[in-house]
This record gives sequence, C-alpha cells and structure tokens, in this order.
Amino acid sequence: MTDFHLAQMNVAKLRAPEGDPLVAEFTAGVDLMNELADRSPGFVWRLKEEDVDLEALGIQPAPPEMIATMSVWESLEALRGYVYHSTHLDYLRRRREWFVPGESAMVLWWVEAGRIPTLRDGLQRLALLGAEGPGPRAFTFRRPYPAPVLSRP
Repeated sequence: MTDFHLAQMNVAKLRAPEGDPLVAEFTAGVDLMNELADRSPGFVWRLKEEDVDLEALGIQPAPPEMIATMSVWESLEALRGYVYHSTHLDYLRRRREWFVPGESAMVLWWVEAGRIPTLRDGLQRLALLGAEGPGPRAFTFRRPYPAPVLSRP
C-alpha cells in the first residue's frame, strides 16, 4: 500500500441545463459512469451530489449548467485506466457535443491515503493550478507529478 492516493476534480459547463435534449445523452450516462468508476480497479471514493452542502461551505450555488466531479484513486495509473481505457472514453470523446469549450478544468493532487478531500480542497487546487500552472500541489494528466515520499524515522 502506498502512503498517498490521487485526488481529482473536474468542473465543466454544459451547453444547456440538465433536462435539455442537447445534453440528454450525457445526463443519461452519468449514473452509468459513476457505477463504472465505483467498480474500477484502484477506485477509492467519489463525491456524491447528496453530500454537497454549498451553503455550509459559504459557496454560492453554481449555475445549473455547471457540473463537477471529485474522486480519489489508488494511483495515477488507476485513474488513467478508468478515464482512457474504459467505456468512459466514449463519453470523453463526445465532450465537445455537451460542454462549452474553454469552460472546463481538471486538477489532480496527492492526498494521504485514508484522507478524503473536501469540495473546498478541490476548488483550492483548481485555483492553484490556474494561478501557478502545474506543480507538485496541483497538476494534470499532461504534466503529472509523482506522489510525495514520507520520510520515515
């Protein structure tokens, strides 16, 4: 077992609100993609909509077109397997049909194994990536950083 797991957050703006025919195929597949993630090798945890309390965080509700995902994986390879080597890839390839170009962002970061990141953590990592670019505290698939190494006494 490793000392760190990989956290990810993805935000994107749909071309239309949920329920609109323009994004119906995407919204119909959300539960399928969540179920696929849940049973994928290396999956640890994902944020569920019912667990989000924006008011308690002092965050204004996002427009209905904005969506977000957040999850934790045992490794970069495990997340990459789900994203690029499963049925999820079919949805990823169609993202331009459903999402506004330039209105999405994804960030990866390492968390100590057993720690579940908060929504605030994810938003802070997105902001860090936007402000500083990829680095050890916030990075992307294209510019990954290795997990930290804990020094042992």
